[in-house]
Amino acid sequence: MTKSGFVNKNVERMCKEKYDFIGTFHNGFAIVELDNKCGFIDTTGKEITEIKYDDAFGFSNDFAPVKLNSKWGFINTFGKIIVEFKYDMVYSFINGFALVCINKKWGFINALDNEITEIKYDNVYYFKDGFAIVELNGKLGFIDTTGNEITPIKYNSAYDFVNGFAMVCINNKWGFIDTTGNEITPIKYDNAYDFVNGFAKVELNGKYIYINTKGEEVDYKQIRYFLID
Repeated sequence: MTKSGFVNKNVERMCKEKYDFIGTFHNGFAIVELDNKCGFIDTTGKEITEIKYDDAFGFSNDFAPVKLNSKWGFINTFGKIIVEFKYDMVYSFINGFALVCINKKWGFINALDNEITEIKYDNVYYFKDGFAIVELNGKLGFIDTTGNEITPIKYNSAYDFVNGFAMVCINNKWGFIDTTGNEITPIKYDNAYDFVNGFAKVELNGKYIYINTKGEEVDYKQIRYFLID
């Protein structure tokens, strides 16, 4: 079997041709495989880990998911284990948090290996602007970066916060919440669009209406210069 190595721009050999596979360098590191085990090398060819893991994904936010004995954990860029091997599945750190799974339930950890939520949700989504959508028993809600549920888990559909407000849906009717989880409008509209410059377009009974950040309906003629359509 042909082994793989790699060379730098000066065609200088940077590691011996000993690996079965060398992945693409990403954030300064590449996954290498040897005898059905994997590890990481840096751009000098140095192994920052033993070649002992059953599986691995690339580095993101200075951490990489690695699998050993059917469980997942994380290492840092020095190859040190920073999250022990206890999860059935994980996704990479983004914006300081990683998605983790035990017994088909999901939650979040931070870079200190602290679980900021119970591992209890059926699905979770990455944080955006300090909030994440979580799913439980077919319903959606929001948590903040401390793991606090800012809304009940009650919505049929929801979108990430944009300009301080998120669109939420119950029984095919739409409305908005603010970053405290407060519903600034009744959940009554047939459709809704993100806030732009302090106003959002909503649809009710085939008619388009504009609302302000207090949820009040306003006259389009008075605000048209603030809108970007």
